[in-house]
Amino acid sequence: MLRAEPFISRFFTGLFKPNKPILGTEFAGKIEAVGENVMSCKVGDKVFGFNEGGLGSHAQYMTISEDKALTTIPKNITYEQAAASTEGAHYAYNFIKKVKLRSGHKVLVNGATGAIGSAAVQLLKYFSANVTAVCNTKNIELVKSLGADKVIDYTKKDFTKDDQKYNFIFDAVGKSSFAKCKPLIQPGGVYISSELGSMAQNPFLALITPIIGNKKVIFPIPKDCRGSILFIKKLIEKEKFKAVIDRKYPLEQIVEAYRYVEKGHKKGNVVIIVEHNNKA
Repeated sequence: MLRAEPFISRFFTGLFKPNKPILGTEFAGKIEAVGENVMSCKVGDKVFGFNEGGLGSHAQYMTISEDKALTTIPKNITYEQAAASTEGAHYAYNFIKKVKLRSGHKVLVNGATGAIGSAAVQLLKYFSANVTAVCNTKNIELVKSLGADKVIDYTKKDFTKDDQKYNFIFDAVGKSSFAKCKPLIQPGGVYISSELGSMAQNPFLALITPIIGNKKVIFPIPKDCRGSILFIKKLIEKEKFKAVIDRKYPLEQIVEAYRYVEKGHKKGNVVIIVEHNNKA
């Protein structure tokens, strides 16, 4: 999406140039002013959230409606940790809610060290799933620290050749496919990808697989962002969730930050620091 790919995304982000020049959806900061009818927030509140359907957080100031996905920052984390705690966790939580997950279910997460994947591993463990995480060699200890029960190093083994059968496969980076993962899925099991897939196949498969087979694709549209943020806040306060932060860049180096993200090998989240006094 950063490169306006696939092309269809340009109908939403701008056909020939970005229709919103200031990027950024996740945020954390202190409220400087409120409207006269605002009741749930006040000047000085330290808040964090996710500007779903909008942009603008990569700036010194932004405006957002009080009924959007924002809430006060838990006392046990910093602004940086708060800002990194929303988008990946929101998507992961919505995907997990769409499967009939039960305690002990076996789940494989491909891309377990990205923003979505690292959140998914922690949330799945919170819901008492047995989690297999797929990552490269240098990130094995990281995913173990997130709670993974088993780790597959994709540089040494093709995870789609694993002998284990799973109730739920979550491709958090969209680099595999239902066809490749299908042999690993138990009857009645589910495949979910965070991406459209090759030739935008995943939404189509989500329509036909519930009809023609006993293994299905689900392609949920994340919603209730505010509910997600409030849930994540509770987990943070219980120390059951902690956002993974790879690197931090000052706002002046935002171009370098995006270049790093576009390489596709970040661990968790990259944070843009607007103010250096970041103590929550």
